[in-house]
Amino acid sequence: MNTLIYYSFSFLILSILVLTVGLIKPKWIFLWMDKPGRMPVVVIASALFMIGAVMFGEGNKRLQQEKAQHSKQQLEQPAAETPAPAPAPAPISTAP
Repeated sequence: MNTLIYYSFSFLILSILVLTVGLIKPKWIFLWMDKPGRMPVVVIASALFMIGAVMFGEGNKRLQQEKAQHSKQQLEQPAAETPAPAPAPAPISTAP
């Protein structure tokens, strides 16, 4: 599986975490501000969510291309022909 898909899940989880923590306590997200608002937290969480969604889409697109290329290569390779079994010679009987 593509690493972009894994990273996109991390971004999506991070955006949900930033949004929930930022809406409850915005000071925890913006440590350097005296009185932070909740609207910048929503903007940052939305940007993280969009980054994760784009990464997920690109990862899926690459995965589909790799699958199509793999199946195309399998169709181009000729099937290995199995040789027909050679008949075994009949046993020689030395009956009197």
